[in-house]
Amino acid sequence: MAQERRRRGGGFRRDDRKGQEEGFYEKVIRINRICKTVAGGRRLRFNALIVVGDKKGRVGIGLAKAQAVPLAIDKARRQAMSHMVTVPVAGTTIPDEVYVKFKAARVLLRPVYRGRGIVAGETLRAIAEAAGIKDLVTKVIGRSNPINVAKAAIIGLTQLKIRG
Repeated sequence: MAQERRRRGGGFRRDDRKGQEEGFYEKVIRINRICKTVAGGRRLRFNALIVVGDKKGRVGIGLAKAQAVPLAIDKARRQAMSHMVTVPVAGTTIPDEVYVKFKAARVLLRPVYRGRGIVAGETLRAIAEAAGIKDLVTKVIGRSNPINVAKAAIIGLTQLKIRG
C-alpha cells in the first residue's frame, strides 16, 4: 500500500507513487468526461475504466466516477483489485474458444499457437496482458463500447475451464 507522509500544513497525504500495487500490471483503458447540467450550470465529473492483473491468471476491471481524474483512477483501481477473477491459462493461450454477448457487444476469443502474439484491440489487449495471456486472437462483433467489451471479456474468461 502507499506510504503516508506528514504534510507541513498538518494532515496526511499519499506517497507519490504511480499507483502500481506490488506485482500487479495496471492499465487505464479509458477516461471519460461526464457533464451533468444542473440549475447552477454544468457539473463536471470523470469516469475511469482500468484493468489490473498479476500476469499469472488473475485479472479484474474497475469502473468508477469522481470529481477529478486521479480520484476516479484510484477508485477504479480499488474496485478492480476487489473484483479479480481467475483465468485458466493453458501455456501461453486460453484453453478453448469462447463467444460472449454482453448488451450490444459480442466478443470472440480464440486460442492460437505459441508465438502468434495478441491480435486484439486496445481493451481486449490490456485484459489479455493483465491476465498473462501471450497468444490470443480476438474479434469484437457489434458495438465496440470499451466498457461493455471489457465486461464481456471478463465474463468469457470466467466461463473457460481447463480440459483435463
